Amino acid sequence: MAHISLRNLNVTYGPHGILRDINVDIPDKKITTIIGPSGCGKTTLLKSLNRLIDLTDELHVGGEVLIDGMNIYDEDADVLALRKKVGFISQKPCPLPMSIYDNIAFGLRIHRLNKAQLLNQLKHLEEHCAENNISLGDTGGSVGLSKKTEMNLLVEGYLRLAGLWDEVKERLTFPASMLSVGQQQRLALARALAVEPEIILADEPTSALDPISAKVIERQFQVLKKNYTIIVVTHIMRQAKRIADYVIFIYMGELVEHGPASEIFTNPKDKRTHEYVFGEIS
Repeated sequence: MAHISLRNLNVTYGPHGILRDINVDIPDKKITTIIGPSGCGKTTLLKSLNRLIDLTDELHVGGEVLIDGMNIYDEDADVLALRKKVGFISQKPCPLPMSIYDNIAFGLRIHRLNKAQLLNQLKHLEEHCAENNISLGDTGGSVGLSKKTEMNLLVEGYLRLAGLWDEVKERLTFPASMLSVGQQQRLALARALAVEPEIILADEPTSALDPISAKVIERQFQVLKKNYTIIVVTHIMRQAKRIADYVIFIYMGELVEHGPASEIFTNPKDKRTHEYVFGEIS
């Protein structure tokens, strides 16, 4: 469980304000959607949650982003640990230039997990799969498995959680670039899950996908929210209404309104929220 609180968050680009005095608590193990017109600061807000905005010159961040009570912008914050805890899925999937299998195994290998750590991660994965009625290959209770077998089961499990296993299980050695865009986005989701995050950020994850692939991603988010906090930027109001448990409405860099989706989409309190939700402004 990861608790996220934003306190007086301000983001500026040179002399220009992008986000102003954002204060909100994001609920655990729910799907929170960030909505608002184009250019209002949605993606900047999302990227502030794992410090990806550090990669943009001249951006300055003020205030606090607290994850489990710790400000991720403190000078001594461990950014690598943060980005392991907070996974990110971009609008356009970018598979690594390697096989489907290695795209998932890469994150496990780069952290140089020993056999005991792999075994522990496999146990966590088994629990997640069981909670979601997803069958995993025979682990024999995870006892006496070789390191290679553990890796194989981890790759399988994360591909299953991303809803991709049945489509790729016969071609795991094929280049990931051969997958369709929709499959590549689910591969990106599996790759993010493989480093065991607690939070998943997704920046318009279905905007480049066909309707069927988009539906699959939405379905997997609904499955995954049992174990992860999921925050999605979307410009598609119908999608936000389908998947959101909680909604944050941003307008011109200001947090106008936030609350349970059932309230925001049926009885918004602010006139600007009402106009956006009901299509009077876009």
